[in-house]
Amino acid sequence: MRILIVGGSGFLGHELMRQSAAEGHVVAATYLTRPGTAAGVEWVRLDIRDRTAVLDLIGAFRPDAVVNAAYGQSDWVTTAVGAAHVAIATSGNGGRLVHVSSDAVFSGKAITYAEDRVPDPVTPYGAAKAAAEVAVQAISPTAVIARTSLIIGDGGSPHEDLVHALASGGMHGMLFTDDVRCPVHVRDLAAALLELATSDRAGIHHVAGADAVSRYELGCLVAQRDGIDPARLPYGRRADTDLPGPLDVRLDCGLTQRHLRTRLRGAREFVR
Repeated sequence: MRILIVGGSGFLGHELMRQSAAEGHVVAATYLTRPGTAAGVEWVRLDIRDRTAVLDLIGAFRPDAVVNAAYGQSDWVTTAVGAAHVAIATSGNGGRLVHVSSDAVFSGKAITYAEDRVPDPVTPYGAAKAAAEVAVQAISPTAVIARTSLIIGDGGSPHEDLVHALASGGMHGMLFTDDVRCPVHVRDLAAALLELATSDRAGIHHVAGADAVSRYELGCLVAQRDGIDPARLPYGRRADTDLPGPLDVRLDCGLTQRHLRTRLRGAREFVR
């Protein structure tokens, strides 16, 4: 297959490229500021806010599948409008789209969320992600929208870097004991996304880990794995701060897992 990874220079994008190339696919990846270092990949600079550039790139590469892993935490145009540009270009060239979304589309009021739950975001980023989902579904009804949670690896993810910085005193802050998510290993997530890309599935899918853990518990697991004393990690309750955003959001992945060969492990299993 010809696979295009939009946002290939990110943490998830790098793993998507690695697995795609290992499976023998022809892989191209986009970046905004600097290309990645993966060998055997065609790197292309792309600003997905530029509709013409997106149309030109996808029209020239003609991918069988596109995985859109690009986002901008504080950039509505990149996250929402850019997703629409990718969906329009992919659909217009007959490709299959897997759009990566987030548990940020939920408020946390219901705590556990199945795929059919209506988004109720409480942050600008969550609202942009929810808008992107609507656009993708309207433009390309056969696309997969894969909501995920905190992405963890064997080092190198933003949360793992945060744990090290807090433990060393290189960063001020804390890990919250009441901020709960379902972390997923980047290898499991990438494998599931590529599996969905080659399937006939469509619509909303939840692709997150099997365990619901707080950011503090996850931090302790990472610290223990990396030989750091968890007692060095500062902690507190997010509810005692004025930080916006949901507290406890747990994606119910049971339905999606039944259709996947890839097993979505929980953090208590994969952080070792």
